[in-house]
Amino acid sequence: MSTWSTRTTTTGTPDEVIAVLTDPDAIRRWSPIDFRIEQLDSDRLAAGTRARVSGCLAGRCPTFDVDVSAADAGRFALTASGPIEIEVEYEAFEAGPGEVELWASLSVEGSGLLGRVLSQATSALLAAGALDKALERIAGEVGARGSCRELPLAA
Repeated sequence: MSTWSTRTTTTGTPDEVIAVLTDPDAIRRWSPIDFRIEQLDSDRLAAGTRARVSGCLAGRCPTFDVDVSAADAGRFALTASGPIEIEVEYEAFEAGPGEVELWASLSVEGSGLLGRVLSQATSALLAAGALDKALERIAGEVGARGSCRELPLAA
């Protein structure tokens, strides 16, 4: 199993991070792999949510069953099972007034010929910085949402 981790700091709150991580439309904007939702049992990802997604990688377009295990209190975690298994975890912490630190960790494992090929392709994407880029896009989404907050007027 290969594991990749990264972190960044942006303006916003842990709740705003979770809102970006659980919104299927936002996920399409920051995900490092283009995917299509085949089935989703709710309009947002929440703990206990199940989904079926497909995406193309290494000339293949496999389908994955996604199980969300956490989606609140500054933590978002899921497992995507298909030809490879991907475990993803995001944690958001207050880093100061109006700032949030975001950590991301992704583990990938494949078995069988197709699983090993897809696992290696995924690892190559991650080694090339795909998780870092995804985190930058998430931070951009969170920052954009935060800029819409009403700021208190100076006295």
